[in-house]
Amino acid sequence: MQNVAWISSLILMAAVAAVFLWVVAGASRPPGDAAAGARAALRWRNGLFWAALVAGVVISFATLWDWPIAGHAAAAPKADVTIRATGHQFRWELDRDTVQAGQLVEFELTSADVNHGFAIYRDKKTLVAQAQAMPGYVNKLQVRFAEAGEYEVLCLEYCGLAHHGMRAVIKVNAASK
Repeated sequence: MQNVAWISSLILMAAVAAVFLWVVAGASRPPGDAAAGARAALRWRNGLFWAALVAGVVISFATLWDWPIAGHAAAAPKADVTIRATGHQFRWELDRDTVQAGQLVEFELTSADVNHGFAIYRDKKTLVAQAQAMPGYVNKLQVRFAEAGEYEVLCLEYCGLAHHGMRAVIKVNAASK
């Protein structure tokens, strides 16, 4: 997608440079009929406006076709396990805390009080996934845990004085064979 945006930007910059050079070259010619020149300039300006508008719409739809948010594109895959997580000042309430490695886990996130940032970390330094937990709304987050171990859930949005202690642990067991 970045390549399309990059190439489109280069093409548009080249077009602007060409128009600039055309205007500079035309400035050295002797003036002719001013009214005819003004009409021609208005026709060019109107044509360029509509061409830019159409190109902008086409480029926008072409680059946003593969929408990055799974819930807005095709239906999300069915999860193997669902965990309901509710943020409270200053703790996470999980209806279960153990899953198998390789399972697709869907977290249904909400909050009982204020906004919380639901973040899953591996080894205290690798952010695996994150989403917002908001009062009155259920936000869904799907994660497939590839490795067994303990994953720490922390709050990423300051939610009050004891925010730093808001922690939970998800245990991921090795996949059964």
